[in-house]
Amino acid sequence: MSTQHVQRMSRLMAKTLREDPADAETLSHRLLVRAGYVRRSSAGVWTWLPLGKRVLDNVSRIVREEMDAIGAQEVLLPALLPKEPYEVSGRWSEYGDLLFRLKDRKGADYLLGPTHEEIFTLVVKDQCTSYKDLPVMLYQIQTKYRDEARPRSGVLRGREFQMKDSYSFDVSDEGLAESYRLHREAYVRIFERLGLDHRIVSAVSGAMGGSASEEFLAPAAAGEDTFVDCPSCDYAANTEAVTFAAAPVTAGHPAIEEVDTPDTPTIETLAAYLGVPASATLKNLLVKVDGEITAVGVPGDREVDLGKLGEHLAPAVVELVTAEDFADRPDLVRGYVGPQGLDKVPYIADPRIAPGTSWVTGANKPGTHARNVVCGRDFEVDRHLDVVVVEPGDPCPACGSGLRLDRAIEIGHIFQLGRKYADAFGLDVLGKEGKPVRVTMGSYGIGVSRAVAALAEQSADERGLCWPAAVAPADVHVVAAGKAVPLALAEEAAQALADAGQRVLLDDRPGLSPGVKLTDAELIGVPWILVAGRRSADGVVELQDRAAGTREELPLAEALSRLTARA
Repeated sequence: MSTQHVQRMSRLMAKTLREDPADAETLSHRLLVRAGYVRRSSAGVWTWLPLGKRVLDNVSRIVREEMDAIGAQEVLLPALLPKEPYEVSGRWSEYGDLLFRLKDRKGADYLLGPTHEEIFTLVVKDQCTSYKDLPVMLYQIQTKYRDEARPRSGVLRGREFQMKDSYSFDVSDEGLAESYRLHREAYVRIFERLGLDHRIVSAVSGAMGGSASEEFLAPAAAGEDTFVDCPSCDYAANTEAVTFAAAPVTAGHPAIEEVDTPDTPTIETLAAYLGVPASATLKNLLVKVDGEITAVGVPGDREVDLGKLGEHLAPAVVELVTAEDFADRPDLVRGYVGPQGLDKVPYIADPRIAPGTSWVTGANKPGTHARNVVCGRDFEVDRHLDVVVVEPGDPCPACGSGLRLDRAIEIGHIFQLGRKYADAFGLDVLGKEGKPVRVTMGSYGIGVSRAVAALAEQSADERGLCWPAAVAPADVHVVAAGKAVPLALAEEAAQALADAGQRVLLDDRPGLSPGVKLTDAELIGVPWILVAGRRSADGVVELQDRAAGTREELPLAEALSRLTARA
């Protein structure tokens, strides 16, 4: 085992802070800044200081090892990309304000890459001409850019971030399924090695397209994703991917009946006025889909999940209608819209708005609602989509038990893209029969910098960070808790550990009290803390297991033996 360098804190650029940053919103944001791992450069842009860079590199190393193990080949594509490929795919406009756009001195348009499907497709088109060249899997670990409207939560949601993106290219759907399986299994190994508690959940492909999509989520209070899982079976899904079956339909409904309902523009006021449950009413939300006014119907006791709706309709832009929109359409009566009689307004409905179901809904007249409005008799649904906000206790689509909701951080996402980009760029190879074959693709991402934040969120405690050994910036944090004899013993211990191949952080900073050094050691979060203190003259040190919180005094030789035996 090779000798390691002892990193002295007296020379380390890592200034710890006693107080939380004023703008910190999440645990990882607070602790990564306080412990000297990162510093804010500008909104959503972060500098990785030496300790943080070590953790980031350790995550990248594990990702590389597992990608290499499945036969993927590492490349490095430019971050500065020409506009033209993204115009061909349509994403130059689809990405909207998320793209960082710029011009060179000659006026040519460029962007900073948010993701690289287009460029990888062109690389393979240039390099692979025959079915014999496939399958191939390529990956890179690179800085990505997205112009987030509100970057927040430290490195969890930045405008610049580190990501591993990989792509598979196959000549058949069966080959794509195999590449997808290899990546899925590699991701499980990666996150297990990183020490991340994670869930694999069904997801929607959205603007990415494709036939299959799964997310890898790390449960954490700071998570921006909500997922559901079932306590009775193995079902788990992003809330945007949860589907529900239509309720049984009762036949033989009476004729539609209009009812005066003054001052009832909300579901709550309507249900109270008519003495019916909110679930018997039909709520109709008006949105604009690429500028076209569209109605979305859901049961009155549920809310429309605009994120879910947007994913289903991607790449179309979905936004709420405004007062100006109502002014331009006097036939749309605010607060009293019903699907019956809507003129030139597409109607999207939740699957529970099934043919034969009867509802109380707006009559498209001020102060008036209608009873016995039956789907399929009085109005038609143009498209059924699962667009309601999922709630705890909703039935599991697999077994019917009540679902649970939890927050999580998305750390990985895998897609079977299919031929979307191959079609856009004409990616063909010569097949076995001597005829062109259209290539099919997969896309697979891991948020490398986000994984660092997720690890901090999951493993930290009230004293500070607490890194899993695989990603920690050092194996042992040696603290000289005193002058002369304690410092000499700490120096001896640090060098012995380094000679045995351990990565060592030595706190030899002069002029600091033992209490400050020990507080910093707990804040920094290295797995083992070895303290040379009051019993240094006897050759006795204190060994702390940071995660377990245990402390034990023992002779230095025994402490060194325990620590090196773990290598």
